[in-house]
Amino acid sequence: MLVIRADLVDAMVAHARADHPDEACGVLAGPEGSDRPERFIPLVNAARSPTFYEIDSMDLLRLVRELEGKDEEQVVIYHSHTATEPYPSRTDITLAQEPGAHYVLIGTRDPVQHELRSYRIVDGVVTEEPVRIVDSYADHATEDLDAAEIADA
Repeated sequence: MLVIRADLVDAMVAHARADHPDEACGVLAGPEGSDRPERFIPLVNAARSPTFYEIDSMDLLRLVRELEGKDEEQVVIYHSHTATEPYPSRTDITLAQEPGAHYVLIGTRDPVQHELRSYRIVDGVVTEEPVRIVDSYADHATEDLDAAEIADA
């Protein structure tokens, strides 16, 4: 399950809407090993295409160095689909090289309502996962604790 703050979802959706009709792409970084997205990093779609995204190799190198320097990792890798369902394409699956990342797709084909779905992609196998949007991670931790207390009772 992807647990993600609402402000990060809003930022990804705003980026996807701003780049429409081209696909938008970016990363949500978080502390290494945490599986917790904390920081929004929009990237430029070097392909400038409504059906494909490509991250410039120099931008990707800068991103990797920045994350390493801050002991962060790519927790979420996101991009938008502008005219199709937000499901990984064959190209998306082939390019998915981070087995620990959540791959979030944002559908922007409807000008009013976006679609947001998350997947794990490991060795070419796509698995959709639930997304839980929270106001803060502290609230989520409290909700998990409450659920555990109820289960123990």
